[in-house]
Amino acid sequence: MKILSWNVNGIRAAIRKGFVEFLNTEKPDVIGLQEIKISDAARAQENFDFADYQEFWNSADRPGYSGTAFLVKNGLEAKALPKLSWDDEGRVQVIDIDKFYLANVYFPNAKDDLSRLGWKIDWNDKLLTYFKKLAKKKPLIVTGDYNVANEEIDLARPKPNVGNAGFTDQERAWMKRFLAAGFKDTFRQMHPNKVQYSWWSYRANARANNVGWRIDYFCVSDRILKKVSKAFILDKVLGSDHAPIGIEIK
Repeated sequence: MKILSWNVNGIRAAIRKGFVEFLNTEKPDVIGLQEIKISDAARAQENFDFADYQEFWNSADRPGYSGTAFLVKNGLEAKALPKLSWDDEGRVQVIDIDKFYLANVYFPNAKDDLSRLGWKIDWNDKLLTYFKKLAKKKPLIVTGDYNVANEEIDLARPKPNVGNAGFTDQERAWMKRFLAAGFKDTFRQMHPNKVQYSWWSYRANARANNVGWRIDYFCVSDRILKKVSKAFILDKVLGSDHAPIGIEIK
């Protein structure tokens, strides 16, 4: 099974930039999308051509902001778990696929002035409590844009970014709590020393110069890690400030 994840930075923009062609080329069994930036009302007026996929949408209450979506290959049985009552920004989706749960998350950004840092950590902790309960029932895969670089190897310029959003002590400490709760970062497990990024600023020609961050992850329950055969970043794929990431599981 091939599972992808991509912060598309607007589903309509992504479609204009070749998202459907990307789907037809990569043929994922499941893809989780973040920052779809479309309301239910606006989506109802669109005619997205995802003919081979079942669609699961979780739009933010605020139109044109945040939001997540799953596309699941036709023929693959998937059931969406109820939306979390406190997820008014459309940041969390979980689907039940046979032997495991798959969560698609757009974790909050702390903001450049760190004005959302405290709220982000509280939000993350609430989500981790929920994930611990799910993981007791069956293995859990958590993918998405985590908005944090865990270690210095995960960003091109760690020293100047210490204390900046995405590389604060608080965010990195939370990521370590998350991993200590029984999850493994699949990319780092399979590529301990590989330097590869999943996000680049639009400023200063960062992507062309590969001045990036790895802030998009597939983290899996310990007991399903042995089923992961590949973990990768498709950093040559354009269309967003993020690159798609993926795993293959047996």
